[in-house]
Amino acid sequence: MRSTLVRSAVASLLASSLHVPALLAAEEEDSPQGDRLVLAGGAVVVGDIVKRTDESLWIDVGPQVLEFRIADVLEIVERDAPVSATTDAATLFSVAEGLPERNSREQARILGPAVIKVSTPAGLGSGVIIHPDGYAITNAHVVQGETALRATVWLPEPDGTLKRTTIEDVELVALNNHYDLALVRVTHPDAKRFDFAFMEVDDLLQPGQTVFAIGNPLGLEQTLTEGVVSTRTRELDGLTYIQIDAAINPGNSGGPLFNARGEVVGITNMGILSRESLNFAIPARYVKDFIRNRTAFAFDPSNPNSGHRYHPPPARRLAGIAPQLRTGDAPPSSTDSGTTR
Repeated sequence: MRSTLVRSAVASLLASSLHVPALLAAEEEDSPQGDRLVLAGGAVVVGDIVKRTDESLWIDVGPQVLEFRIADVLEIVERDAPVSATTDAATLFSVAEGLPERNSREQARILGPAVIKVSTPAGLGSGVIIHPDGYAITNAHVVQGETALRATVWLPEPDGTLKRTTIEDVELVALNNHYDLALVRVTHPDAKRFDFAFMEVDDLLQPGQTVFAIGNPLGLEQTLTEGVVSTRTRELDGLTYIQIDAAINPGNSGGPLFNARGEVVGITNMGILSRESLNFAIPARYVKDFIRNRTAFAFDPSNPNSGHRYHPPPARRLAGIAPQLRTGDAPPSSTDSGTTR
């Protein structure tokens, strides 16, 4: 009721042409600094956006905070917020202070290019780019025993669309089976820097907090699922996991779990398929520890402990026994030429 009255009051102010600094005509050129809402009626509201959901948005215009339905807003133009980003070459990942909260729909548009699909001969999973040079995190079980890795990325185009691109040569940098984490590196096809996602600054997740995951469940690319944190300390096999009720399916493994500020708070890695709403993510604190100490888990293909997946050998072209396998007991086959593939 109150929000309806507020919107009615705003409409009346606009109709009567009263001077209110936060409410401007759409065509006015010199406007106060702040976030701008272009309303369906043509008016512009300027202030500080303090909260938003999928249905509503709240903006502080000074004397009071006004609420608007998203359906009544034609355009949202946010001023450049003072975001303080910190990037350490030694740690690869970045954190940022002052990131604004947005709903998952808006965050997906911003963060989509940072999410990748990781494919191997045995299956596929997801991943998230954490460094502009192409370093990305995924699950160890996605790449375990594989060296032929392929990544699908979505590169931003000048018109605002995303170009789906497959990168054939993916480097496996480090692998930690205990944490179920792997660090890979992809190379930009145009020798440019990648869009990447920030890691969370502090481990402050709370039960009931909204989170969302972006990944490729069953190969369905760029799928978003949303839910809440069920608990942030679920113990499994000596580690604590984030339990969430957002849907996680095969193919989501290794994908990012985001909070409302668009920070990576976890890496999704498992769910209980026979039960609904029981899904888990590796906390960001484990991810940071793995990245900081990645040299201890560096992948070495010559190390027998690295493991390889041996696929079935190719079949013979012709029936019979190859000459080098004959013992003298078996007569040669009439069709045996000794040729193998």
